[in-house]
Amino acid sequence: MIIYNVTTNIHESVHDQWLKWMQEKHIPEILATQKFSSARIVRVMIEEEMGGITYSVQYVTDSKETLDQYYIEDEPAFHQEALSLFADKMLSFRTELEVISEH
Repeated sequence: MIIYNVTTNIHESVHDQWLKWMQEKHIPEILATQKFSSARIVRVMIEEEMGGITYSVQYVTDSKETLDQYYIEDEPAFHQEALSLFADKMLSFRTELEVISEH
């Protein structure tokens, strides 16, 4: 199992709009690709020096191959939409995590 983690710092001025878009549009559309079995959005509980509010969105997929397929087939359009809506008001980075065990 692979977790595709997207950590985003969002500026306070667009926070509510971004969070609503994530919950009602963006995450459901990513799940609709059927490349991920689930997703969760969590708030990072630290104060950033640069300000803003930081979230981690974690998408669960079955394999690295499925994630690579998402990168090729779907991610560019999703990334472009986010940039067109929030441009300089958000900063994101991505991490791929392999689940070794769960207890």
